[in-house]
Amino acid sequence: MKKLYEKSELTFALVCIVIYCVLQSLANPLNKIIGIEGLANAIFNVVLTVILFCFIKKNGLFKRYGLCKTSIPARQFLYYVPLIILVTRNLWNGVTVNFSLTDTVCYITYMLCVGFVEEVLFRGFLFKAMAKDNVKMAIVISSVTFGLGHLLHLINGSDVELVANLFQVVGAIAFGFLFVLIFHRGGSLIPCIITHSVINASSAFANETGLTVEKRIIMNLILFVIIAVYTFILSRILPKNQHLNENGVANK
Repeated sequence: MKKLYEKSELTFALVCIVIYCVLQSLANPLNKIIGIEGLANAIFNVVLTVILFCFIKKNGLFKRYGLCKTSIPARQFLYYVPLIILVTRNLWNGVTVNFSLTDTVCYITYMLCVGFVEEVLFRGFLFKAMAKDNVKMAIVISSVTFGLGHLLHLINGSDVELVANLFQVVGAIAFGFLFVLIFHRGGSLIPCIITHSVINASSAFANETGLTVEKRIIMNLILFVIIAVYTFILSRILPKNQHLNENGVANK
């Protein structure tokens, strides 16, 4: 891993993303064979989480990939109140128990790890690799790639409906822009990891009953407004070039 990383950070990022997508695709059929929802996903993602964390720690890359506190006061992030609102998005149509206790534990473990893995891969590895040449392009590509990656749910055995998946893709792209701004301007990926992980985990209790296309549209419009307004405010009040690279030089 280290040799590939040293040779090409971008290639390293893309290889990691492909491996992640392949493992996710293999996990869903395995879950059905085992009979426990999310068990294979949980195992794969716990292993990936450990590997990525150890790689970053071993190579002293905590600051580069935002696994550190931000130096910016919480008030400049509006005390993260919009993020707190956004983490409730899966519960806006009510709360229900979708799985058995065992399935729920596996599913939540899987989803919590996904929050870490995807943030490190897309906002960490991919964004940082591309930002060296063009920050604006890196923001767009890392966000859109993250969103489009959710289309895999249509073919990997997740049993996600087309309409629901399209809303998921668009929502992921919106979150991608917000998260990459928080990371790039604030220098910390931790708020993104926490928000992403909680949103994922709360889907275990999402109530899909009576959730029509019209309701999905309304809920997503509310979500987009919150994200758009918060992103705009942060882009105005957060200092530029806050995120330093591993050499202590501000990214352009």
